Amino acid sequence: MVKRVGIVFVALMVLTGMLFAGGSSEAKGKETLSVWCGYPEMEAFYKHAAEEYKKLHPNVEFNIVTHPLREFEQKLSATIPSNTVADIIDVSVYANQKFIEAGFIPRMPEKVGSFVNAPGRYSDFARKNNSYKGVMYGVPFFQGRTALFYNTDMFAEAGLSGPPKTMAEMYEYAKKLARRDGAGNLTRSGHSLRLSGQGSGVAEKWWFVLYPMGGTILKEGKTPGTYHAGYNNDGGRNALKYYVDAVHKDKWDDHKIKHDAEAFQLGLTAMFFRESWVIGDTAKKAPNLKFKTALVPRDARWGRITNIQNLYVTKAAKNPDLAWDFVLFMVNDANQKWMLDNVGWLPARMDVDLKEIIARKPQFEAFVATAPDYEEFGYIPIGPFDELATRLAERLVAAFMDASLANNPAGIAKVIADAAEETNQILKRSNFYGE
Repeated sequence: MVKRVGIVFVALMVLTGMLFAGGSSEAKGKETLSVWCGYPEMEAFYKHAAEEYKKLHPNVEFNIVTHPLREFEQKLSATIPSNTVADIIDVSVYANQKFIEAGFIPRMPEKVGSFVNAPGRYSDFARKNNSYKGVMYGVPFFQGRTALFYNTDMFAEAGLSGPPKTMAEMYEYAKKLARRDGAGNLTRSGHSLRLSGQGSGVAEKWWFVLYPMGGTILKEGKTPGTYHAGYNNDGGRNALKYYVDAVHKDKWDDHKIKHDAEAFQLGLTAMFFRESWVIGDTAKKAPNLKFKTALVPRDARWGRITNIQNLYVTKAAKNPDLAWDFVLFMVNDANQKWMLDNVGWLPARMDVDLKEIIARKPQFEAFVATAPDYEEFGYIPIGPFDELATRLAERLVAAFMDASLANNPAGIAKVIADAAEETNQILKRSNFYGE
């Protein structure tokens, strides 16, 4: 009798283990999660989150790899279709959309969707930007919003008391802030523009100026879900002229000088547009730099780009439930705050209280500030967007180097018209075109 009871007890224990093995990483023994990201500065966050998660799940190990962004995007193109990608990828919609449309990225589980769709958790913009045919695939993680960085010492030296409020004013500020040596060579740019580079980034940074001037990369057609080039207009021509005049007419920026965050941190530029991560990066690389941030200046309209970065679980994940659990762990309140405070990227969640961090680091204020007419714009979640933006970037790089475009409205108009025609051809080929 005792023997039979013992057998029944063992059987019940085995059955219980089988029932719970699917939802418990501990029941399966050691587990390893692989995570890939295209932002090297985020490595510190992932290591922090992994260590905190291991306190709750000591059987889980992590393989975290970060790459430079363009290298990362190329790696995704090779590994997602072959199912050799990491369990979790941290990627923008524009780079991942073509894989979503091709069926390579699984949709999020219902329980994850319930978290994402909780009232007040994410903006309508973030949810819409991360949806394809009404289905969400990734959890919004952090957001790249634009603001103007400016060096307060340089502004004081030039007699400028505060940031520019309009694009025209920003142009005049840049002229006053630029410095040259005895031979006339630029030693400090007035405003560091993105003049070169690989991939779609050049087009994105031009968009910072294009949108306030009344243009945009894509404009929605009369039929919902269709688009056409939105920059073959005064906005596009004025935005290109702004760059050409900066380099070839008033010469407050130059291809030969350093650019972007590096230039700002080295004191080689007085202003530039960028996302909030620069605040964390500057605290490490140039802790004594005196700077502030401001809203993007207005022109024909007022607005800033918002690029949502998302966390996706791939088909290659050996334990999707565990992977999604870690995704949700990374976007909890404590980790979202840690990311802002220690790395500088702005959380995508809207319901996390960031007031204490912003009080200590007021440069973040420009990234969370809003106004009724301060518009939000961003990447269009369609597969060909990355291709058409990359092609546009190639044309812009060539135009920025072309001195013949200075004082040449017809030449600028042709560059814009030709680029827009290529954009429209890509949309037509992909069945996304609509007037």
